[in-house]
Amino acid sequence: MKFTFHGGVHPEGHKDLSRDVPLRLFDPKGEMVYPLSQHIGKPARPIVKKGDSILVGQRIAEADGFVSAHIYSSCSGTVKAIEKRRTLFGRLQESIVIDNDGQFTPAGDFTTRRDISGITNEEILKRIKDAAIVGLGGAGFPTHIKLMPTEPESIRFCIANGAECEPYLTCNDQLMRMYPDEIVEGLELVLRLFPNAQGVIGIEDNKPEAIAAMTKAAEGKEKIKVLTVKAKYPQGSERSLIKVVSGIDIPGTMLPAGVGCIISNVGSLYAIQRAVCYEEPLYSHCLTVSGDAVQNPGNFIVRDGTSFAELLEASGGLKEGVTLKKALAGGPMMGIAFGSLDVPVHKSTNGLTLLAEDAAEKAAENMTACLRCGRCATVCPAGLVPQRMAEAIISKDFDYFENELHGLECFQCGSCTYICPAGRPLMQEFKRAKSESMIAKRAKKEGGKS
Repeated sequence: MKFTFHGGVHPEGHKDLSRDVPLRLFDPKGEMVYPLSQHIGKPARPIVKKGDSILVGQRIAEADGFVSAHIYSSCSGTVKAIEKRRTLFGRLQESIVIDNDGQFTPAGDFTTRRDISGITNEEILKRIKDAAIVGLGGAGFPTHIKLMPTEPESIRFCIANGAECEPYLTCNDQLMRMYPDEIVEGLELVLRLFPNAQGVIGIEDNKPEAIAAMTKAAEGKEKIKVLTVKAKYPQGSERSLIKVVSGIDIPGTMLPAGVGCIISNVGSLYAIQRAVCYEEPLYSHCLTVSGDAVQNPGNFIVRDGTSFAELLEASGGLKEGVTLKKALAGGPMMGIAFGSLDVPVHKSTNGLTLLAEDAAEKAAENMTACLRCGRCATVCPAGLVPQRMAEAIISKDFDYFENELHGLECFQCGSCTYICPAGRPLMQEFKRAKSESMIAKRAKKEGGKS
């Protein structure tokens, strides 16, 4: 039986471009740029200054609040500047810039395994926090906070997210094939924190090699099982995978821990194993470079702070005669479009997708009025009615959008936009509406204080 969830769509995967290309470490040559905000929460605070000598794995910025995370250098060299630099979001953000000496000299021993036979749960959490691990499958929420719910005994499932449903992306597939034992050990370490939990590794059925590797690694582990789920987008979203594993529909306003689940990307679990067993901080992660405009699509272990332009060069550049129409950090469904490749990779960037055609641009050219066909409601994994939500936005009835239509439950997967025969940018409108609603609430709150 193939487990799945309500709704969803089946976009062309294009995973054949890179799925069988092994992960390889890429050592960049250019300067490295580390934005101080690479996670949900407060930006980190610099603890280095211009002219300082830096080593790989050296902490260069401290967490500056409860919801924050440290930042570590992924190269050795000299601090060139602490200044505002452009990021993939298009904004200028305070960043630490390091002149990369190309030697990649480590700050410590990250190759010798530590004895963890007597390690306590408190020490596990401390090493995860010290390593600055954040969610590597999406928003970048600090992992140590996720692993400290108010009632750890109420957690029933610790879920390893190996779905990787976004088109073009294959780095997690390769990570599971190449490092299955490390991922399973990372999950075991998490399970130690939750005595009543079962470990479940969810992998889509279009990754048979990863399923086989993870199943073998989990053999004899009584608290861990591999669950094969149907390949369907957005299977990899937290809510979709939680529904498949636990049968629970989680409201968008509730955290997974509120329904007894802890969910972590397989990349995060690999990082946890490295942090606890080797005391290695998070300064690199897996990433796919793919798309129909790329000469040699592939999968990389990329050092944070690396320029996207260098990654494209390492992939053979653009195909001859191809004009790049769209660059995305991530995949084509939920990825962030950006205008220049001269910006740095940060912790939670899992892909660079370069396309010779812009599907959104084509859809806009052929867009018509809503046909009221209802397909958007059929595919919405959150059970919303995008058609009515769009009408509320047009009429600027944000109270109706939020309170009656539950518009804030939308997690912007883009399924409605993908399926819409009228070519309407529904997801983009919902993203804007949610932002405007938050701004209006903030203004109202601040106005009430004056």
